[in-house]
Amino acid sequence: MDDPLPLDTSEVYALQTKLLGWYDQHHRDLPWRVDRDPYRVWVSEVMLQQTRVAAVLDHYARWMRKFPTVQTLAASREGSVLAAWSGLGYYHRARRIHQAARLIVHMRDGQFPQSAEQWQSLPGIGRYTAAAVASIVLGEAVAVVDGNVERVLTRMFGSTETKGAIWHRAEALLSPRRPGDFNQAMMELGATTCTPRAPRCLLCPLLPWCETRGDASRKPATARKRREIHYAFAQRGDSVLLVQRAPDASLMAGMWELPLLSDEARNGAATLARFRHSITDTNYAISVSKVSAKQLRGSGIGARWASRRQWKHLPLTGLARKILWRLMPEAQHVRRERSD
Repeated sequence: MDDPLPLDTSEVYALQTKLLGWYDQHHRDLPWRVDRDPYRVWVSEVMLQQTRVAAVLDHYARWMRKFPTVQTLAASREGSVLAAWSGLGYYHRARRIHQAARLIVHMRDGQFPQSAEQWQSLPGIGRYTAAAVASIVLGEAVAVVDGNVERVLTRMFGSTETKGAIWHRAEALLSPRRPGDFNQAMMELGATTCTPRAPRCLLCPLLPWCETRGDASRKPATARKRREIHYAFAQRGDSVLLVQRAPDASLMAGMWELPLLSDEARNGAATLARFRHSITDTNYAISVSKVSAKQLRGSGIGARWASRRQWKHLPLTGLARKILWRLMPEAQHVRRERSD
């Protein structure tokens, strides 16, 4: 393969030094960066896949309180793991991290992998996650490429025809002295400075090496799909009726949610709340209507009444959890008290 970078050795070293100096001064203080604990770093990297840092912070803190070690995670039921993950989406990640934890505890005697290659042998660990954990925790000189890194490299050196070429470019640029910090610096730069729509080029430490230098092409926003969903809210005392998705459902299998409301049942039903909710490329307009249990007869296999104490520990979809916290504010009060 041809040289992936139009830079000589001295220029690469200068770039590495500049970026690492910027990272030392400007990096965000994130809870998984307090040490190089492999469990904490691994969990954070899985949570951060296709998810913003701001959305991960609270979930990460709750996860670590509930599953402080890989042993506690491995010993937990899948339902408890999914409940703790609720709201992060892409629930296959939670199932895979649970499976991997059990393998680490039962097949590896609690010992974490010692290389990126070994990490990649675990369920749900791909090239990116394996490289991120191995470089940060073990200091292994392996590059990472996520969406942020790909954007930075493309703006700096131009587009490539293949993903492999992007990875080759990242490997050629990697600092062998501080590979974990360098990888985090590249991701941090893309997340905070070389952003998709409004890059802050004048503040970028890599401006001297960048081909675009403020002229980063703006891609038009992708048109988002729009959908309406109508849910039913049936209450009996302090319990609410929930239904479970089929175990073989293509999305969020086995998760609990409010029953869907048919067009016929909507007639005359009082609307309790309206929500906006977004998942990937779709905007949802959500309405929740109050109905009686009689109107929901035959609402689905796996329907059950759940009290506040019970549904807080069920693997709810993120949207169902959002709705229940809004419509059952007493539970929110209890949650605040317990967190104080």
